[in-house]
Amino acid sequence: MNISTATPTLARPRAIERLIIGQATSDGDGVKLTRVLTQDLQRRLDPFLMLDAFGTDNPGDYIGGFPDHPHRGFETVTYMLDGRMRHRDSAGNQGLLSGGGVQWMTAGRGVIHSEMPEQEAGRMEGFQLWLNLPARDKMCPPWYRDIPASEIPEVKTPEGVAVRVIAGASHGTDGAMQREATQPLYLDLTLPAGTVFEQPLPAAHNAFVYVYRGEIVVAGQAVPRQRMAILANTPGSDGVRLQGGAEGARAILIAGQPLNEPIAQYGPFVMNSNEEIFQAVEDFRAGRLA
Repeated sequence: MNISTATPTLARPRAIERLIIGQATSDGDGVKLTRVLTQDLQRRLDPFLMLDAFGTDNPGDYIGGFPDHPHRGFETVTYMLDGRMRHRDSAGNQGLLSGGGVQWMTAGRGVIHSEMPEQEAGRMEGFQLWLNLPARDKMCPPWYRDIPASEIPEVKTPEGVAVRVIAGASHGTDGAMQREATQPLYLDLTLPAGTVFEQPLPAAHNAFVYVYRGEIVVAGQAVPRQRMAILANTPGSDGVRLQGGAEGARAILIAGQPLNEPIAQYGPFVMNSNEEIFQAVEDFRAGRLA
């Protein structure tokens, strides 16, 4: 783990625009999860399309997994806190996603994949984020990378905040992944009680925080566990300042450069027009995604 020697000093940190309570739902073969970033927030949080949080000790809530299903037009980023899931796809990729690891998949022009648990007991917990692709890249070849926990850079700030840098950069440490078009920042933060964490952010980037342990405070406003705080796009703002609550906190901080392009979604297909969606469905039915 790297040790940061300096903490950025923000002049105009962002406030909270609103707090979001996720929607309990299920997906795949009955896997129970909470949809935190829903379809009605896609324009506001462009380039991010969806965030699902899952966490349970009951195997009945996850044992069905996610059998074969298609995607086109975006990227999936699955971050596993606990548990084991096996990925297989029609491009010939496979890998085991386990605690602390990340699976980054670019669906591009189309892929059929499955994510199935390789456990029958114990805890399964993590997140899946959908990251949009720019129009020019939506029909690119599929791509896949397994990032084990050991390959995710970590940094500890002088305040004592532990930062796992999945994408982007924080406190002089580059993340495991970079993307030019959307410039995603994806940090997993462990904040001891009362500690402060600062992260510079371009004013035009959309950003949010999701708290999954404890509570954090942003600009004087508490964000409790299982809440997402959408951060305000205040002109001239230079980043976000988070403080750990009385019992400390764990949270993910996500930000990115909006694409400002039309979004057309039908289930697992995300394109720029209805005509492209119709073509995606036709290609899937004709077996052209396999």
